Amino acid sequence: MENNMRLKNKIAIITGAGSGIGRGIALDFVKEGAKVVVADWSKQGGNETVRQVKKKKGKAIFIKTDVSNKENVWQLVKNTTDEFGKIDILVNNAGIYPFVEFEKMQEADWDKLININLKSVYLCAQAAVTKMKAGGKIINISSIAAIKGFQNLAHYCASKGGVNALTRALAMELSPKKINVNAVAPGAIETPGAKTDEKTKKLTTGLIPWGRMGKPEDIAKVVSFLASGDADYITGQVITVDGGWTVR
Repeated sequence: MENNMRLKNKIAIITGAGSGIGRGIALDFVKEGAKVVVADWSKQGGNETVRQVKKKKGKAIFIKTDVSNKENVWQLVKNTTDEFGKIDILVNNAGIYPFVEFEKMQEADWDKLININLKSVYLCAQAAVTKMKAGGKIINISSIAAIKGFQNLAHYCASKGGVNALTRALAMELSPKKINVNAVAPGAIETPGAKTDEKTKKLTTGLIPWGRMGKPEDIAKVVSFLASGDADYITGQVITVDGGWTVR
């Protein structure tokens, strides 16, 4: 069974892995044989992910990181290589999505979200590729908000549209190095940060042909595939995982 692990002996950095989708990815990566660096702003959340990984007999370390800060990001890469000697996989998952009416949105609201959701992808990828060899994988977590408009989330929609464009551009630039760059665009996923009342949840699931909200593991399985050698000939793509929401 161990020989069938798709990510055996791979070293992966996962940003925003202290909860939700990022934690789900970390746990799935460990199941596939990877060693994981949990990069998150929350010490409590990051340590809890490490605890859950160790409970599954996996290897993980937590590095407190502000992904919108260049010095923090380069220190993350240095600490990772000091600990594990290499970086094989980067998952740019960190993101926020505060609801703000567009006409009431402050410049600070816009800047904070763009810095965390989009600038971080540039910073983390630029730092990580200095340590990646051929076969390296970068997976960016986008959103169906890149292609659908959502009220009170103009800044979020813009950031995820940027993630998709950056994914395609990086795939072109890094192809000569044989580093794959892809994105996964989740729909409505049940996470601590996305809790809603039952009425809103019912309205949301009514828009999804599959008839349910997604779970972090639904995203994690696709990310694990893209991080593996099975996806060597896939680059520059955005894979939507939304239970069919966007096919309506």
